[in-house]
Amino acid sequence: MTNYTHWFIRARLKTRQLLLLVALAEEGNIHRAAQVLNMTQPAASKLLKDLEDVLEVSLFDRLPRGMRPTWYGETMIRHARIALATLNEAHDELGALKAGRFGQVNVGVITSPGLALLPGAVAAVKREQPNLRISVEIETSPVLMERLEQGKLDILVARLFAEHDKSKLRYEALTEEPVCALVRPGHPLLGMSGLTLRDVVSAGWIVPPAGSVLRHRFDLMYQEEGLPPPLNVIESAALLFITRMLQQSDMIAVMATDVGRYYAAHGIVAILPLAMPCHMDMFGIITRTDRLLSPAAKIMMKALKSESQAVYGLRLDAD
Repeated sequence: MTNYTHWFIRARLKTRQLLLLVALAEEGNIHRAAQVLNMTQPAASKLLKDLEDVLEVSLFDRLPRGMRPTWYGETMIRHARIALATLNEAHDELGALKAGRFGQVNVGVITSPGLALLPGAVAAVKREQPNLRISVEIETSPVLMERLEQGKLDILVARLFAEHDKSKLRYEALTEEPVCALVRPGHPLLGMSGLTLRDVVSAGWIVPPAGSVLRHRFDLMYQEEGLPPPLNVIESAALLFITRMLQQSDMIAVMATDVGRYYAAHGIVAILPLAMPCHMDMFGIITRTDRLLSPAAKIMMKALKSESQAVYGLRLDAD
């Protein structure tokens, strides 16, 4: 049963107090924050004081030239952003329903499942609910995780790393991500049999930027073979640049196999018959356990799980 005696209900926490917290964090000055919210400075000061009195903590340090959040303030600001984002989503969802649309779901995905999994799932949703609005964002896992925490995304298909706080996350594993080596069609190495890393030690490579997980695995792969990592490298994660660069050179690129197959199927690149034991960690479907999925998000989740069986041969429990 819902608890109707939460502290924020007893304290009669006001939406304008949440807005003020965020404005103060962004402006660093109560006068400017009041202007942004179209209120007087005394009114803003009273709102803040009332909130601090209820919480019995100081949320901001008053400095000669502005205000700086305390640890308590940082905590409240983070939750204020989430609460306001949720209220905005409620407004948008109601507006969509009034306009005859079913609602909206915001999905974040890394590149490989963005090509192999998501299109089929989105197509299935659109067949069932053509008026449902779907927003798709393809980014790295750390960026997607941050946007999930901010309430900007409802569902992720991404990776969890050690640094991520998993206490409020639900993770359903899908599959590991193998990688492959790509070259231009007609590349001279395509005619070689029994190709090994030693055969390409002096080749030019297009690799992910330094600091990325795949770059680390790529360099480690060479070290485990007792070979120095390639010196002739271009660092880039931009797919359009990588595929175009391959077409105009004899360089080799390392890329997720699902992505490589997509471009190879369109004749843009060819997959080199070279074993690449530097596969990426498993990725999966990620949602927040402290937020309820909207009806639109539930439909997308169902489609993702159904499509995952077709793509990865994995049956996930339906919620």
